[in-house]
Amino acid sequence: MDSYDQDKEPQFYYHLEYRSGHWAINPVPSTAVERKRNQNVNKLVSLQRERSLESGNMTRVQEFVLLGLSTTLDIRDVLLAIFLTLYLLTLLENTLIIYLVCSHSELHKPMYFFLGNLSCLEMCYVSVTMPSLLVGLRTGPYHISFTACMTQLFFFIVLIGTECTLLASMAYDRYVAICHPLHYPLLMRPQVCLGLAMTSWLGGLLVSVVKTSCIASLSYCGPNVLNHFFCDVSPLLNLSCTPVALTELVDFISAIVIFCGTLLGALASYSAIGVAVLHMPSAAARRKAFSTCASHLVVVGIFYSAALFIYCRPSRIRPMDLSKVLSVIYTVLTPMCNPIIYCLRNREVHVVLRKTLHWP
Repeated sequence: MDSYDQDKEPQFYYHLEYRSGHWAINPVPSTAVERKRNQNVNKLVSLQRERSLESGNMTRVQEFVLLGLSTTLDIRDVLLAIFLTLYLLTLLENTLIIYLVCSHSELHKPMYFFLGNLSCLEMCYVSVTMPSLLVGLRTGPYHISFTACMTQLFFFIVLIGTECTLLASMAYDRYVAICHPLHYPLLMRPQVCLGLAMTSWLGGLLVSVVKTSCIASLSYCGPNVLNHFFCDVSPLLNLSCTPVALTELVDFISAIVIFCGTLLGALASYSAIGVAVLHMPSAAARRKAFSTCASHLVVVGIFYSAALFIYCRPSRIRPMDLSKVLSVIYTVLTPMCNPIIYCLRNREVHVVLRKTLHWP
């Protein structure tokens, strides 16, 4: 027997079996001694895939297995409690923001119109990914149908694309407010705000239709295990039995256009704001302008740093464990932190919040 450390924490190995017309890999708890079986299973799976390709007998998988965020039994319950709390807190915060914006005329301004849109988006966004994460932490690796997986992927891409464009629109709103205050009522009139918001949502929808169609049209003949806590682009491409060069190109180009394009627009707006703030004669005015934009910059920095690292690199060279950690940042932490960051130093929001809660 090979010399392994018997005292190490129990791991998972993959048990391979043929079920429902395709190969399935079932994670099974084992000791560290059984790790070597993983290598043999992976070789067998690769051989089966090669034979399927050679024979042309590629049976389309009907379901995937999501491994989840963690397969370590000892910490799953702790993570479940933490992420369930974060999920409920995120829904509560964003619901409160939407209520305040809709019910108080003091907040019927372009900046809060976009903030309300962002809060609505964050509630949908976190509700697409968090249930999968929570189920995985509760039950361990679990099965998801092909249709459900593609549906989740579709809505995820819609929402992440919309958020990118919406953050750029919010940056433009702040640019007009600070750099062209006299023209602000004209440049950011309700029709323009509505048009920017609709463009954000329609842009995300268009990108999602193209990317999801490309990914759904690929052949998946096995294995069917996704090393992630939700159906994302990269792990799905890794399981395809057919060439994915065109799909990867579409994925990469759309990521560059959506992420880099909107990021450059946001950075251009904030750069112009920075120059304008430096030329303000009053220190109080500079502090007020900087305070307004600082929260926006924090949100943009956190979101784009994680998203660009994942989506603007070739899909098949990403370390999946790192991708899962970064995915938690922009799918869980960012939606929870956005309402706090945007409203922490906002005096108008503080006033209407005290009114609503009847605080002195």
